[in-house]
Amino acid sequence: MKDFDEVDILLVEDNPNDAELTTRALMKGNATKRLFWVKDGVEALEFVRCTGEFEFRDRQHDLKVIVLDLKMPRLDGLDVLRELKKDPKTQKIPIVIMTSSDQDRDIDEAYALGANGFVTKPVQLGEFSSAVAIIGRFWIDTNRPPTP
Repeated sequence: MKDFDEVDILLVEDNPNDAELTTRALMKGNATKRLFWVKDGVEALEFVRCTGEFEFRDRQHDLKVIVLDLKMPRLDGLDVLRELKKDPKTQKIPIVIMTSSDQDRDIDEAYALGANGFVTKPVQLGEFSSAVAIIGRFWIDTNRPPTP
């Protein structure tokens, strides 16, 4: 088994500091120990589709949630969201946008494309950690995913 075979949460975040804070908050809140981080939208699509670097990933274990940043190099979050929600194989995966943007057009477009949630990253560390922990607890412990 590779370290990405049984992942519950895929974190798609280009900022290493935000990725570290998010990972720590999820682990501290006991949301999951099965989190995998990719740095941009291209890696996210390859991970979910089991292509490229992740071609040998076991697709049997479905993701419980993707936490997706919007503003990223190579392929932005809205394009990733669009691709995943139009594909019948991946459209049921819950996707929560977590970004520094609080612009109405980003929020509206994300929901129009099928986002399951939109969270503006809090600036204060305590608020950031709390928001991430809530996301993790809900999508890992509380939410009932659709059948595959």
